[in-house]
Amino acid sequence: MRIILTVIDSFGIGAMPDAVEYGDLGSDTYGNIVFQTGISLTEMIALGLNNIDGVAKVFDNGKAIKAIAAPLAAYGRLAELSPAKDTTAGHYEIAGLVLEKPFRIYKTFPPDVVRDIENAAGVKFIGNEIASGTEIIQRLGEEHLRSGRPILYTSQDSVLQIAADISVIPLPRLYQICETARKIMVGDRAVGRIIARPFTHKGGKFIRTEDRKDYALEPPGKTILDELHGRGIPVYAVGKIRDIFCGRGIDESIHTGNNAEGLCAINALIKKDIEGLIFANLVDTDMLYGHRNDVKGYAKALKEIDGKLPEILEALKEDDILIITADHGCDPSTPSTDHSREYVPLLIYGQKVTPKNLGTLQGFNHIADFIAAAFGLREDKAVFERIVRR
Repeated sequence: MRIILTVIDSFGIGAMPDAVEYGDLGSDTYGNIVFQTGISLTEMIALGLNNIDGVAKVFDNGKAIKAIAAPLAAYGRLAELSPAKDTTAGHYEIAGLVLEKPFRIYKTFPPDVVRDIENAAGVKFIGNEIASGTEIIQRLGEEHLRSGRPILYTSQDSVLQIAADISVIPLPRLYQICETARKIMVGDRAVGRIIARPFTHKGGKFIRTEDRKDYALEPPGKTILDELHGRGIPVYAVGKIRDIFCGRGIDESIHTGNNAEGLCAINALIKKDIEGLIFANLVDTDMLYGHRNDVKGYAKALKEIDGKLPEILEALKEDDILIITADHGCDPSTPSTDHSREYVPLLIYGQKVTPKNLGTLQGFNHIADFIAAAFGLREDKAVFERIVRR
């Protein structure tokens, strides 16, 4: 048996009831993209995307999200239990680990934190502010080239990001600096992720490369990946999944630079004679478009994913199950460039899956429970058996 769990990074489907507490009232990543572009995700709609509670609507401009008569998948929406809206917390919860408190968020890093990282890594930083990654490298890029000092910044997420032109600080050295920072940013100082942000320059422009690397905290408890791995059930990671889980519970990882590579990797794994869990993250929607408030780019990325689904569905075996979901929102139509506190979609498809409305489920961890039941790791298989026909 195989389960293909695909996370479309930041593909939210509407503000959660507590969104106002996160500054995200009115956020609706999918809905607002449809409102502005009229995009139609033919394959996901056929699976049941538009039938999910709260998704179908008619907009003032005449555009609409319409439910269909007979969806092909089981469908629902998931509400996050963890008090967060970031990648790490979202993926942990998908894997069955609900956080009790959010990771720490900084506006700037305190002098003692900066000093300790600089001393340990042998560097001096510039920056140390909340900023968009693409904006700060344009603004501080020339100073970085002159000084040779890496750029330190954060966002409205629990991250510490270090950017450098690879002609000034080679990639292995940038990774080494980030690894040093990871060792320091623990305990009371902890952030969810340290992110290496390499870039290049040409003609006065600074361009990020696809060699980003995330250094997450070790998961503070057991995940479904640990459970599967411990039972000898293989786990295959695609994209940044290995980084998010620090490699724990993963048998094989495929690094990808973009969604096109990620989709090809998913399809290639499905076509292999393997069993177990294929766990993939498609990051372009979030990294390239959500955070940059690029509505058209986000829509284009969604169409790329949707256009690859027929090939993926065709490759599925009789017992295979495809799960499509997300880890949070990142509405590109709002003034904020931050993640948004939104419901996420849940689409479960397979030849033996009974198409039905699963309603609104409290907790992304319903996915982990389903996977555990599917692979026989739980005595109580009710969550699996109400969806899959034997």
